[in-house]
Amino acid sequence: MNQITPREITLEFDNKTIAARQWGDREGEPVIALHGWLDNCASFDRLAPLLPGINLVALDMPGHGRSYHRSLDANYNIWEEAEDVLGVVHALGWRKFSIVAHSRGAIAGVITAGAFPDRVKRLALIDGLVPPFTKDEEAPENLAKAIAQRARYAARRLKVYSTFDEAVEARKNGMFPLTEWAARAITERGTREVEGGYTWSNDPRLMAASTAKLNEQQIKAYLSRLSMPVQLVLAEDGIAEMIERLRPVLHGCQGIEAQEMPGSHHLHLEESGAQAIAEWFAPFLRGEADA
Repeated sequence: MNQITPREITLEFDNKTIAARQWGDREGEPVIALHGWLDNCASFDRLAPLLPGINLVALDMPGHGRSYHRSLDANYNIWEEAEDVLGVVHALGWRKFSIVAHSRGAIAGVITAGAFPDRVKRLALIDGLVPPFTKDEEAPENLAKAIAQRARYAARRLKVYSTFDEAVEARKNGMFPLTEWAARAITERGTREVEGGYTWSNDPRLMAASTAKLNEQQIKAYLSRLSMPVQLVLAEDGIAEMIERLRPVLHGCQGIEAQEMPGSHHLHLEESGAQAIAEWFAPFLRGEADA
């Protein structure tokens, strides 16, 4: 186990500030870590120390953790995160890099790699690959829904928890239940003190639907440009029906090596899950199979 503790860093580009934790060997293989929806870079606190020989920078994605929030006239459409990833690696001085990513972050990683296949060396994905396909005729309804939700969430009063432990308990029993350890790690990074207690630091507009969604042909186009090696871990007790939904997608993408592993959607935050993932991902991310 790599016992190096993380270094807190901030990365500035285009008048944006991304907060991050840098783990491991600064001379090692450069890897960007992208967390899931409403999580933050603490999502990798269990896995990162198990990846020796890797220079891993785990981001708080825009609107999450301690990173910047998009302006009121901007959106959190997932493909826009490719620009933030490129801004981060430019700030780090990296030309080529690999990505390890979970859930929504995995989808953002695939989009980034599909758009810029010459920049991404390897993709290591955890319980996420592509979003469900949308139908073209659904576009007007999707836009109307997104506009209504953006206005509602922008005006929403933030829930305040009287104690930090109350916030931990809420996160523990959220949409994707977490262990006590995992919930505390995510909550420590994802809350701020306010009058009367603690509230989430995430941008409430992250709860709104996307103004547009990718259709089947667009998703296939991104997947077709993944010229780099890809490893995908699927949680046996993860998002309902996701494994079945992804089987036909994987059948058409022979370059993606997938493994099912025991654990929940956040299996990388579980002790046994993190260990199993690290044993598979570590040599892959170090490029040992390329030698």
